Amino acid sequence: MNEKKIQDGFEGEKYISIPASAWKSAIKGNPIMNQLYVTYIGYFPKAAYHYRERPEGCSDNILIYCTRGKGWFIINNKRLDVGPNEFIIVPATKVPMSYGADINDPWTIYWVHFSGKDIDSFNKGFNINLYDGAQQILLNEKGIQIWESMYQNLELGYSKENLTNTNLCMYHLLATFLYPDKHSNVKVQDEKNMIKETVAYMKSNLSGKLTVEDLANKNNLSTSHFSKMFKKSTGMSPMDYLIHLKLQRACVQLYNSETKVKEIAASLGYDDPFHFSRLFKKNMRISPNQYRINRRKKLE
Repeated sequence: MNEKKIQDGFEGEKYISIPASAWKSAIKGNPIMNQLYVTYIGYFPKAAYHYRERPEGCSDNILIYCTRGKGWFIINNKRLDVGPNEFIIVPATKVPMSYGADINDPWTIYWVHFSGKDIDSFNKGFNINLYDGAQQILLNEKGIQIWESMYQNLELGYSKENLTNTNLCMYHLLATFLYPDKHSNVKVQDEKNMIKETVAYMKSNLSGKLTVEDLANKNNLSTSHFSKMFKKSTGMSPMDYLIHLKLQRACVQLYNSETKVKEIAASLGYDDPFHFSRLFKKNMRISPNQYRINRRKKLE
């Protein structure tokens, strides 16, 4: 049976397609705007079955910022995965591509299509390459604020002033992703560094049985304060994030090895393989063994 595929129309979505005549008129009135301009902007929350296929590529750059869930790009048969707190910028190309949400854990994304008079030179100047893949970023609050401002501005109409303001904001939006460290004050940056180090510690101790108390003590913080800071930065509670990392590791092992489920469970700190299987199915909506079978069928 074919999987359901949807381009847009998600509950709670925001989506604006700027008419070509509107931005061409704005550019004509102010040629400097020809350097960089927005063509589409959107927000898709928990976009189940999201899928787009572009057999002739895309003439725009595509920026996608994933705040929750997972998705993927396939560019010229090369797969690039996108996870929570990651962003990807795919440069304008004529290479065939497709992209969409993970079937079990669909992504929530902020996205923008943008172009320019010499978009190829722009991409070279900022070292934006076709197969760079997703890059990790802690919760980009500033970027989301700028995105919201751009969207609200465009909701008011496509006057030259609105489009010019939106296009100028696009530079600022890109800066928050390309140079994230430059857009946080010292206190926020210290917090982000702490969370980044905590995530790295989690990844290196997936076989253990870490608790919120362990992680809070490591950072000399109370459990409640640490949990609040962690969720603010990542969008997830510490334990939910740890489970996400463990299941991510389990998926890799299921896909790349013949290791038994109970052995994978043990390697991730779960003494009870049945508890691990229930946890896996609850989060992935499929059992570990069925996940292994389904993933391998896709290669056939």
